Amino acid sequence: MRVTPFKFRHGINLWPPFLFAGIKLKELSNDWRHARVELRMRPWNRNYVGTHFGGSLFAMTDPFWMLLILHQLGRDYIVWDRAGEISFENPGRGTVSASFDVTPEIVEELRAAAAGGEKVLRWFETDVIGEDGTVVAKVRKQIYVRLKKDRQGAKNTATDAA
Repeated sequence: MRVTPFKFRHGINLWPPFLFAGIKLKELSNDWRHARVELRMRPWNRNYVGTHFGGSLFAMTDPFWMLLILHQLGRDYIVWDRAGEISFENPGRGTVSASFDVTPEIVEELRAAAAGGEKVLRWFETDVIGEDGTVVAKVRKQIYVRLKKDRQGAKNTATDAA
Protein backbone atom coordinates (compact mmCIF):
# COMPACT_ATOMS: atom_id res chain seq x y z
CA MET A 1 0.00 0.00 0.00
CA ARG A 2 1.37 3.38 -0.99
CA VAL A 3 0.75 6.30 1.32
CA THR A 4 -0.14 9.64 -0.22
CA PRO A 5 2.08 12.66 0.50
CA PHE A 6 -0.89 14.31 2.26
CA LYS A 7 -1.40 11.37 4.63
CA PHE A 8 2.33 10.96 5.15
CA ARG A 9 2.78 14.63 6.11
CA HIS A 10 -0.02 14.47 8.66
CA GLY A 11 1.13 11.12 10.01
CA ILE A 12 4.78 12.11 10.50
CA ASN A 13 3.70 15.32 12.23
CA LEU A 14 1.90 13.15 14.81
CA TRP A 15 4.79 10.68 15.14
CA PRO A 16 5.97 11.05 18.76
CA PRO A 17 9.71 11.65 18.05
CA PHE A 18 8.80 14.58 15.78
CA LEU A 19 5.76 15.78 17.72
CA PHE A 20 7.54 16.00 21.07
CA ALA A 21 10.73 17.46 19.62
CA GLY A 22 8.78 20.29 17.97
CA ILE A 23 9.62 19.12 14.43
CA LYS A 24 6.98 19.71 11.76
CA LEU A 25 6.93 18.71 8.12
CA LYS A 26 5.48 21.89 6.60
CA GLU A 27 5.62 21.02 2.90
CA LEU A 28 5.68 17.77 0.94
CA SER A 29 5.04 17.97 -2.79
CA ASN A 30 2.57 15.58 -4.41
CA ASP A 31 5.38 14.15 -6.56
CA TRP A 32 7.71 13.50 -3.57
CA ARG A 33 10.35 15.85 -5.04
CA HIS A 34 10.32 18.55 -2.37
CA ALA A 35 10.00 18.69 1.40
CA ARG A 36 10.45 21.48 3.92
CA VAL A 37 10.63 20.89 7.66
CA GLU A 38 10.68 23.29 10.62
CA LEU A 39 11.80 23.07 14.21
CA ARG A 40 10.31 25.62 16.58
CA MET A 41 12.07 26.56 19.80
CA ARG A 42 10.21 25.22 22.82
CA PRO A 43 11.26 24.93 26.46
CA TRP A 44 11.57 21.14 26.09
CA ASN A 45 13.86 21.26 23.03
CA ARG A 46 16.23 23.92 24.29
CA ASN A 47 19.65 23.01 25.64
CA TYR A 48 21.47 24.40 28.68
CA VAL A 49 22.69 27.53 26.84
CA GLY A 50 19.28 28.31 25.30
CA THR A 51 19.76 27.02 21.77
CA HIS A 52 18.31 24.06 19.90
CA PHE A 53 19.63 20.64 20.88
CA GLY A 54 22.03 19.37 18.23
CA GLY A 55 20.19 16.06 18.17
CA SER A 56 16.94 17.84 17.36
CA LEU A 57 18.64 19.69 14.50
CA PHE A 58 19.89 16.38 13.11
CA ALA A 59 16.57 14.60 13.71
CA MET A 60 14.65 17.21 11.74
CA THR A 61 16.69 16.36 8.65
CA ASP A 62 17.20 12.66 9.22
CA PRO A 63 14.60 10.77 7.13
CA PHE A 64 13.87 13.09 4.24
CA TRP A 65 16.52 12.35 1.60
CA MET A 66 15.86 8.63 1.97
CA LEU A 67 12.07 9.01 1.88
CA LEU A 68 11.97 11.30 -1.14
CA ILE A 69 14.33 9.07 -3.12
CA LEU A 70 12.52 5.88 -2.05
CA HIS A 71 9.16 7.19 -3.25
CA GLN A 72 10.56 8.46 -6.54
CA LEU A 73 12.53 5.31 -7.41
CA GLY A 74 9.68 2.99 -6.49
CA ARG A 75 9.40 -0.57 -5.23
CA ASP A 76 12.10 -2.04 -7.48
CA TYR A 77 14.84 -0.41 -5.39
CA ILE A 78 16.28 -0.74 -1.90
CA VAL A 79 16.95 2.69 -0.41
CA TRP A 80 18.63 3.19 2.98
CA ASP A 81 20.39 5.86 4.97
CA ARG A 82 23.99 4.74 5.24
CA ALA A 83 25.79 7.60 7.01
CA GLY A 84 25.19 11.06 8.32
CA GLU A 85 27.22 14.06 9.42
CA ILE A 86 26.34 17.37 10.98
CA SER A 87 28.42 20.46 11.60
CA PHE A 88 27.10 23.22 13.82
CA GLU A 89 27.80 26.61 12.25
CA ASN A 90 25.83 29.10 14.41
CA PRO A 91 23.58 28.93 17.47
CA GLY A 92 20.05 27.85 16.57
CA ARG A 93 17.34 29.96 18.16
CA GLY A 94 13.72 30.52 17.23
CA THR A 95 12.33 28.59 14.29
CA VAL A 96 14.81 26.86 11.99
CA SER A 97 14.03 25.12 8.72
CA ALA A 98 15.53 22.79 6.14
CA SER A 99 14.52 22.03 2.55
CA PHE A 100 15.09 18.98 0.40
CA ASP A 101 14.80 18.82 -3.38
CA VAL A 102 15.26 15.68 -5.47
CA THR A 103 15.29 16.55 -9.16
CA PRO A 104 14.35 14.15 -11.97
CA GLU A 105 18.01 14.28 -13.03
CA ILE A 106 19.12 12.93 -9.65
CA VAL A 107 16.58 10.10 -9.88
CA GLU A 108 17.71 9.15 -13.39
CA GLU A 109 21.37 9.29 -12.28
CA LEU A 110 20.62 6.88 -9.44
CA ARG A 111 18.62 4.54 -11.71
CA ALA A 112 21.42 4.46 -14.29
CA ALA A 113 24.11 3.85 -11.66
CA ALA A 114 22.09 1.00 -10.08
CA ALA A 115 20.92 -0.58 -13.35
CA GLY A 116 23.43 -3.43 -13.24
CA GLY A 117 22.62 -4.36 -9.66
CA GLU A 118 25.54 -2.49 -8.10
CA LYS A 119 25.11 -0.60 -4.86
CA VAL A 120 25.15 3.15 -5.27
CA LEU A 121 26.30 5.48 -2.51
CA ARG A 122 25.59 9.18 -2.88
CA TRP A 123 25.94 12.11 -0.48
CA PHE A 124 23.22 14.75 -0.18
CA GLU A 125 23.58 18.06 1.66
CA THR A 126 21.10 20.23 3.51
CA ASP A 127 21.52 23.47 5.40
CA VAL A 128 19.45 24.16 8.51
CA ILE A 129 18.55 27.84 8.26
CA GLY A 130 17.54 30.26 11.03
CA GLU A 131 14.75 32.82 10.75
CA ASP A 132 17.29 35.50 9.81
CA GLY A 133 18.76 33.40 6.99
CA THR A 134 21.83 32.32 8.97
CA VAL A 135 23.12 28.79 8.41
CA VAL A 136 22.72 27.08 11.79
CA ALA A 137 23.96 23.64 10.72
CA LYS A 138 25.17 21.77 7.65
CA VAL A 139 23.93 18.21 7.35
CA ARG A 140 25.22 15.52 5.00
CA LYS A 141 23.46 12.19 4.46
CA GLN A 142 24.81 9.27 2.48
CA ILE A 143 22.08 7.28 0.75
CA TYR A 144 22.44 3.65 -0.37
CA VAL A 145 20.50 2.60 -3.47
CA ARG A 146 20.39 -0.80 -5.14
CA LEU A 147 18.07 -2.48 -7.59
CA LYS A 148 16.35 -5.40 -5.84
CA LYS A 149 17.88 -8.75 -6.79
CA ASP A 150 14.57 -10.16 -8.05
CA ARG A 151 14.23 -7.14 -10.37
CA GLN A 152 17.75 -7.31 -11.83
CA GLY A 153 16.95 -10.25 -14.08
CA ALA A 154 13.66 -8.69 -15.17
CA LYS A 155 15.40 -5.42 -16.06
CA ASN A 156 18.15 -7.25 -17.98
CA THR A 157 15.60 -9.38 -19.86
CA ALA A 158 13.61 -6.28 -20.83
CA THR A 159 16.82 -4.58 -21.98
CA ASP A 160 17.91 -7.65 -23.99
CA ALA A 161 14.52 -7.86 -25.71
CA ALA A 162 14.63 -4.20 -26.81
